[in-house]
Amino acid sequence: MMLNNPKILLIEDDLQTRRFLKKNLNTRNWEVIDADSGISGLAMLKEAVPDLLILDLGLPDMDGITIIKHLRQFSTIPILVLSARSLEQTKITALDAGADDYLTKPFGIGELNSRLQALMRRINQIPINQDVFETGELKVDLSKRQVFVSQKEIKITPTEYHILFILIQHAGLVVTYKYLLKNVWGTSYLDNQHYLRIYMRRLRHKIEENPTQPRYLITETGVGYRLLNNAI
Repeated sequence: MMLNNPKILLIEDDLQTRRFLKKNLNTRNWEVIDADSGISGLAMLKEAVPDLLILDLGLPDMDGITIIKHLRQFSTIPILVLSARSLEQTKITALDAGADDYLTKPFGIGELNSRLQALMRRINQIPINQDVFETGELKVDLSKRQVFVSQKEIKITPTEYHILFILIQHAGLVVTYKYLLKNVWGTSYLDNQHYLRIYMRRLRHKIEENPTQPRYLITETGVGYRLLNNAI
């Protein structure tokens, strides 16, 4: 269960964006404190001890990537990056620096709320402490390593299960190609993205009703994959 009124630190230099996010997130039971620069944001981080950080990359005094790298020297706070920078390499750089997720402007408040909830589930170690993970018609019995779709058991290989399990660990969040390759095959396979494409194609054909329009296993182009939680 999500903490009551979890506290978010929003570091964003645009006043209208800060006002919009505070108003809309407050109505969804998030407590939002905000800063308009990297320096003031870092100070508030130490003083207020928030549960989550929403960070804009384009700040006037510090680059957002620099802030992420600095934070990761002393803090494990989940970081959701908001940015108008849509280049795939920028997303990869932010995630490799230590960000947990990335949302490109413009975005919907519903999508932002969903991403924040996914980060809170990671904080609370959900679904890792549960025996069963469910989203839509997909059900995975983690203790028995069984996969079901519409109550029918689906046979998958150990490697396919390993990939699926990692995505369940980070349900709702983007998992980079590099992370998956390292944790499934090892560091010597970091350049072998075709491995992932092959196995993801197999997984989609097994668990998706329409593999070309997946409900669960979503591609974040150029970055990685995301397992949608609470799929409809």
